Amino acid sequence: MTGNGEGDKPAKVPGKERLSAPLPKRFYTAVTVAPAAGGYAILLDGKPVRTPRKLPLVVPTRPLAEAIAEEWAAQKERIDPASMPLSKLAITAIDGVAAHMADVAADIVKFAGSDLLCYRAEEPEALAVLQAAAWDPILRWAEAELGAHFTTAKGIMPVEQRPEALDRVAAAVAPFGAMALTALHVMTTLTGSAILALAHASGRLSLEEAWTAAHVDEDWQVSRWGIDVEAAARRARRWAEMQAASRFLKLLRAG
Repeated sequence: MTGNGEGDKPAKVPGKERLSAPLPKRFYTAVTVAPAAGGYAILLDGKPVRTPRKLPLVVPTRPLAEAIAEEWAAQKERIDPASMPLSKLAITAIDGVAAHMADVAADIVKFAGSDLLCYRAEEPEALAVLQAAAWDPILRWAEAELGAHFTTAKGIMPVEQRPEALDRVAAAVAPFGAMALTALHVMTTLTGSAILALAHASGRLSLEEAWTAAHVDEDWQVSRWGIDVEAAARRARRWAEMQAASRFLKLLRAG
């Protein structure tokens, strides 16, 4: 007995409290996929997985459902959400985005209004040249394919884009359903560019090309000053998120 009036419970030591709840234990053996209303459900020992809001985890295509099922099957003694990026995207779409699609689409259009590709370095000239080489072809694609002409500017002063250009971006985003919109929004926030996200989603840019274009400035800094360990680790995490969003979108279309 500790004499602290709490039976056998250990006394709390300041600074040693548990920082997060323990991961839940794996409680299932078999993971399968089955047709369901709206697409395909993921089943654990024959019972459908439900989201935190108690909605069925159902996705539109079998390839995506099978990939999500693989994430659940790969869990060991405990279920680690960090190792389940496709599941996380699907749950986000079902529990969050589906009921707020207009707001999410509007946020993507808002990114286009201050898009990364439209802000160029005043100096050094070598960086400005790299930006132009990476970004100008994508802006020409946006104008040719989306009908959206964007104005570029040097420095950090805001540049106001034409409403017509933003309307064209909104029109390009409109066909995306909740699942695809979730992936597009993730890619937009990770790159800081709705134009890059749409270019990748349309097939104009590969995943690697879009990611590289989003990091022209950062790569320039690295080439001059070397790698910052913390920044590199953060970029690696974001790259994993970008890969997951791209794969999620590809699997949505595979069906």
